[in-house]
Amino acid sequence: MRGLIGIFAFAAAVAAAPFFVSSGYALNAIIMTLYAALLGQAWNILGGFGGQFSFGHAVFFGTGAYAMGVLQVKFGWNAWAAAPVAAACGAAVGAFIGGVSFRYGLRGSYFALVTLAFAEVFRILANTFEFTGAGVGLMIKLNESAANFQFATKAGYLYLILTLVVVAQLATWWLKHSRYGAWLQAVRDNEESAAALGVNAFRVKLAAIMISGALMAAGGVFYIQYLHYIDPHIAYGPGVSVEALLAPIVGGIGTVWGPVIGAVVLHVLGEGTRGLMGDAPGVNLVVYGLVLILMVMFLPRGIIGVFQTRAARNATPTARTGAGRA
Repeated sequence: MRGLIGIFAFAAAVAAAPFFVSSGYALNAIIMTLYAALLGQAWNILGGFGGQFSFGHAVFFGTGAYAMGVLQVKFGWNAWAAAPVAAACGAAVGAFIGGVSFRYGLRGSYFALVTLAFAEVFRILANTFEFTGAGVGLMIKLNESAANFQFATKAGYLYLILTLVVVAQLATWWLKHSRYGAWLQAVRDNEESAAALGVNAFRVKLAAIMISGALMAAGGVFYIQYLHYIDPHIAYGPGVSVEALLAPIVGGIGTVWGPVIGAVVLHVLGEGTRGLMGDAPGVNLVVYGLVLILMVMFLPRGIIGVFQTRAARNATPTARTGAGRA
């Protein structure tokens, strides 16, 4: 139960922030850090726990954002009713991509390239059709009301994104302790051995990409409600996919807290970069690329992996001493 206690203690600490922080800039920083953590957790479920590395997770993000925007702007839906439908659209796209990819045994670099290709195809489609706003994009009318899923203060958005992050945290905690999670990690470690033990690898991976797609689409829902605008480049561009995979890689893939820690580190690094270089376009992607290379070369298990390794080393002498005394 310590894992659950930690998740709810984290939620309580962040939820108290608006009572002690009045700066809009500081609250926005917390919100965007939590947003990055949500994207990281969505990727972590498929890439960290399932071992299916995706380079195109923006396909789910963009689908959720556009579904949310189209339902409101073109069909007049209430935002609260549109949100679960948008998340379901992300899961449906995940089912389609997973069904095509996993049915034909694509994994590793092949699966990564397929997801990247799908993100580019969806970007072209969104840039073409009129109902998506084509290249102009979609803008949601500002109507600040909790009933309209728009909040007058940043505290409302903070509680919204915090709720989504807690849901993602609970999902990863469940993967750590459930039978399905054990199946998923077995498929990640050795798919052939898992299949020999009776695990249906196709169904296990398909469920993982659907959960991951739904959470990523929820990130798109939050984005368009928070900033009131989406276009094909934002929705399906490489920036979202890079941000989603980088947070868990920096923090520690396949862990409950890795994406959260990675999101905090990346946000601090991003703010520092903007302070030094301004808002020059593409600079953040260059910095993220360098961070990714350095992490893969020197800290492949992420920040949490460093602490786990040290804890194991500290425990080893104690175990040997105890064995020697026995």
